[in-house]
Amino acid sequence: MIRKRSVAINGHRTSISIEDRFWEMLGVIATNRQVSVAQLVAEIDAARAASDNLSSALRLHILEWALAQGHRCD
Repeated sequence: MIRKRSVAINGHRTSISIEDRFWEMLGVIATNRQVSVAQLVAEIDAARAASDNLSSALRLHILEWALAQGHRCD
């Protein structure tokens, strides 16, 4: 289920719409990197092109992380 979530990025609140499982995976990645979810989201936000949707950028980041960990998509 897609839920709207609020996070603070560089001191301002923004909302993202993302599925529960992707949100859980953001927590896993953040824990793995020893940063907060908000900090991870801010890093992904800073790295994306201005024309890219933040929710999509988060999903792609999670996919790239999973592939780098050896998870398969087929």
